[in-house]
Amino acid sequence: MWVELGEIFNRLSLDPSVRAIIMTGAGDKAFTAGLDVKAASNGLLSDGPITEPARKAVHLRRHITSFQDCISAIEKCEKPVIVAMHGFSLGLAIDLSSAADVRLAAKDAKFAVKEVDIGLAADIGTLSRLPKIVGNFGWVKDVSLTARIFGAEEALRVGLVSQVFDSKGDALKGAIELASLIASKSPVAVQGTKEILNWSRDHTVQDGLRYTAVWNSAALQTKDVQAALLSGIQKRKPTFEKL
Repeated sequence: MWVELGEIFNRLSLDPSVRAIIMTGAGDKAFTAGLDVKAASNGLLSDGPITEPARKAVHLRRHITSFQDCISAIEKCEKPVIVAMHGFSLGLAIDLSSAADVRLAAKDAKFAVKEVDIGLAADIGTLSRLPKIVGNFGWVKDVSLTARIFGAEEALRVGLVSQVFDSKGDALKGAIELASLIASKSPVAVQGTKEILNWSRDHTVQDGLRYTAVWNSAALQTKDVQAALLSGIQKRKPTFEKL
């Protein structure tokens, strides 16, 4: 499932017919209930045939890195990714959603950075991305060290999600409306905006400005700029070619 998830996002990233992506969970109970602890205890987290510490460390590091790459495919995807969460949204839900661009939630959503309850430090992206999303290290340490469950309203208050809806259906409807709006924009502008925002997050302001200048020196040569400007003047809805 991990590998296929990464492959799907890598394909969607390059598909010119795709302009925005929505991820949601099947069923009414949960977006994801987190790690299958029983399966993990018999698999990757079991003692296994390798006993020499250094060799076991290399084996585990390779596995962890491959899992990280699968989730990072969401962030690296050129197209904006919207996550609509509901019900139990534990563990991996935070990894997945923090790699996405926009997070929405139903009011019944129950979140948790659950890994300390199973003897782990969250290792697939939460501890690296969540502090940069909410900008509050104290709160991140609170939920990460305690593994406590927090609700949609708290997630909204700290900025983990941008909107809360009455139900899963409403959250999905909101995600579709948002994705449709994004899809109506110039794909050159949308994909460039995602790239520059993600790059600037991890660099200084001056580095971000320089990268933006280099990026737009190519991107501004698109016909989309003229089409967008003329549509405003002519009071009509613009259309943009696939990218």
